[in-house]
Amino acid sequence: MGQLDIHIGEILARNARLYPNDVALIERTPAEGKRKEITWKQFDEQANRFANGLMQKGIKKGDKVIHLMMNSLEWLIAYFGIIRTGAWAVPLNFRFSGSDIKYCCEVAEPQCMVFSEEFVDRVNGIKDELPTVKDYIFAGKELPGYAEPFERLLEKAPSAPSNVHINHDDPCGLYFTSGTTGQPKPILLTHKNMICACITENHHHYQTKKDNFILIPPLYHTGAKMHWFGSFIVGGKGVILRGIQPEWVLQAISEEKATVIFLLVPWAQDILLKLDSGELKLKDYQLSQWRLMHIGAQPVPPSLVKHWKEYFPKMQYDTNYGLSESTGPGCVHLGIENEHKVGAIGLPGFNWETRIVDEEGKDVKKGEVGELVIRGDGVMREYYKNPEATAKALRNGWLYTGDMGRVDEDDFIYLVDRKKDLIICGGENVFPVEVEDFLHTLPGVKDVAAIGLPDERLGEVVGVIVEVVPGKTLTEEGVLKFCEVFPKYKRPRKIFFGEVPRNPTGKIEKPKLRKKYIGMEEAFKIK
Repeated sequence: MGQLDIHIGEILARNARLYPNDVALIERTPAEGKRKEITWKQFDEQANRFANGLMQKGIKKGDKVIHLMMNSLEWLIAYFGIIRTGAWAVPLNFRFSGSDIKYCCEVAEPQCMVFSEEFVDRVNGIKDELPTVKDYIFAGKELPGYAEPFERLLEKAPSAPSNVHINHDDPCGLYFTSGTTGQPKPILLTHKNMICACITENHHHYQTKKDNFILIPPLYHTGAKMHWFGSFIVGGKGVILRGIQPEWVLQAISEEKATVIFLLVPWAQDILLKLDSGELKLKDYQLSQWRLMHIGAQPVPPSLVKHWKEYFPKMQYDTNYGLSESTGPGCVHLGIENEHKVGAIGLPGFNWETRIVDEEGKDVKKGEVGELVIRGDGVMREYYKNPEATAKALRNGWLYTGDMGRVDEDDFIYLVDRKKDLIICGGENVFPVEVEDFLHTLPGVKDVAAIGLPDERLGEVVGVIVEVVPGKTLTEEGVLKFCEVFPKYKRPRKIFFGEVPRNPTGKIEKPKLRKKYIGMEEAFKIK
């Protein structure tokens, strides 16, 4: 991609000029029977109003705005409003605890926070410990006394463009991910990164203005928005679906005449289970226009894709690989023309390069295992305020992903293990250290190790090996009950009792545990 002096907000403005009265976004809340929509002109004007409202509060280029909302039309209006001021949008995981949010604020030093009603209790609990936050904007019904209503901000601000000069190298967003320590790491992405995501995604999935994209995953994550960006860049319609029950998904596709959807493995599994049981019948829905289903964020069982194609034999399928440091998906993808290679993550994405390297950064031989490294315009600028981590991840223009892989005789890339011990359960990151540290507080625990167990539906689930203090007794039921304070995706599903091996430097020898308890080496073996 060439050096385009354009920012992501200008694409919205262009769509508003070209297609002012066409529907841009639809929001469906099936549990409440609600549906609403906005045109490209309305979307553009409301984003301008939000930008101008922020600027009236003193927000300027280079400032940071915490963005803490559930998926909604307002989420995207606020996001584009923030970046049109030249400020950095700082979207946070809706599962973050109050202490997580506080930590992110300490790093980002934001001047403003926009949040929705689901987060009131968490924000109330930390508000007095956020000295840099001067203004709060609230989307919801029960307005906290210290916040301004989202709607009022839009009503009193002008709809004219903010006219802040932004170029492609300017920062756009600070996305907090997490390493295996469990502490969120801030990834600084630029407008060029975002444009790269638009172009790559569109090239991979051939989206046109006629396509209608169903958007389900959380918008705070790079994956969800960046898949939609492939439609956004050509003025294609998008549907924000608030709810993932299989019947809601099929109903939305049918009623909105949707053509493209991105699913996580468990969501696809749930649809198949209800089709298998007869609870859902394809004849009850209008699905002939649905051309593409693609999956990412976790290993995809080939058996799932085979099963899916039994119900949808003519539908296109793609697997996507990416990470927040690469502005989400696209650096590697299977390609809709390569279903015969299901099981691989695929080939280098459009405008991307890949290599498999050894510990010294030298290319390994074909078929040998090494670390996957990538290069392209989507690579982050840095880990914000963390030069040591940045230097480790970015070397000579290449991003070291931390994922181990190898290529087959046709140059398709397969992941064989994770260099880090991160566990991905249903597309959500689980950090072993967090689980281990918590279980160390349980009386009777001498040592503990958390590992990922292969799971056909969720990709991985958490398993723990507990070494019990001599003379004490623990039960699996007791350990599981102790962990019920965790969100469901973090809770251990299986408890093993035994010795936790550590090497001479005190590190847990996770490969030994995987081999002993689950044969993980075989689980990731290329067939």
